[in-house]
Amino acid sequence: MTEKADTVPLRQQYQPQSYWKQILKRPEAGALGGAILVFVFFWLMAPPFRQFSAFTTVLYQASTIGIPAVAVALLMIGGEFDLSAGVAVTASSLAASMFTTQLFGNLWVGAFCALIFALAIGALNGWLLIRTKLHSFLVTLGTFLMLQGLNIAITKLVTGNVATRDISGMPGFDSLQTIFASNIMVGHAQISIAIVYWLLFVALATWVLLRTKVGNWIFAVGGQGESARAVGVPVKQVKIGLFMLVGFSCWFLSMHLLFSYNTVQSGAGIGNELLYIAASVVGGCLMTGGYGSAVGSALGAFIFGMTTEGVIYADWDPDWFQFFVGAMLLLATVVNTWIRARAMKGK
Repeated sequence: MTEKADTVPLRQQYQPQSYWKQILKRPEAGALGGAILVFVFFWLMAPPFRQFSAFTTVLYQASTIGIPAVAVALLMIGGEFDLSAGVAVTASSLAASMFTTQLFGNLWVGAFCALIFALAIGALNGWLLIRTKLHSFLVTLGTFLMLQGLNIAITKLVTGNVATRDISGMPGFDSLQTIFASNIMVGHAQISIAIVYWLLFVALATWVLLRTKVGNWIFAVGGQGESARAVGVPVKQVKIGLFMLVGFSCWFLSMHLLFSYNTVQSGAGIGNELLYIAASVVGGCLMTGGYGSAVGSALGAFIFGMTTEGVIYADWDPDWFQFFVGAMLLLATVVNTWIRARAMKGK
């Protein structure tokens, strides 16, 4: 009897947790709860929200936030964040358009030059962070302000206007539009290829984080940078690489927008960087780094897409638009935090 009584608590101590508790401890668990809450809310409040065509619009809106948010989430897991991402999207579009119309005359060359430009912005952010040892907030705030000024000033200098010229007649347009801005018919609804790319990027980023050595490095750099350096993790290269990944994601979205609308407004993109960060935070990324997931960033972007389109479908006063967006994001974040706290307590 004594032996049996002693062994029972031991078995209970090492009894594996239930499946649902393991799920709740995932970074994206709270974001999933928030997404379900927002979805049900607009399903009840906005009847057009229930249509499949409306849902594809929601997904498209989410994808335009979600593509950069995937890279921003990885950067935040690595302990940094980027305030220049919003204007970097516009800068990349402007670069592709201007390199084509002013120098090379071919959009393939212009798109490649824009890619180099976007990667260089990311590399500059990472290099300045390492060299100056300033916080990424200050470094990328400076880059944000410089790009914002350059976008408008150079566009006016070159074109005499605040927008670039239409590129739809330039060589390479049709093939690049097919790659970056085509649509797929599903029934009677059109699904933008940007949604497909977004989901692929989320899947690839999830695989990198959970199944590769680089993913372990990202978590280590964000959680304990000095300890990671002590055990041989290339901290500087990881951080610069993450900033360049954000640059790549900005370029990719910029190509979609450029070949969707054929022209670029030089003042666009300001404020979008906050949406990318918000989607990542709602998705479970901590501002202190070392915790988060790519799937969470996708759910955060989905929440924003539902809120943006749901306000329209509910036919609410547009003057209240930003209020409802902020309220939905705040509510989703509260639900996220509550679910995580409950999971950590094992309740």
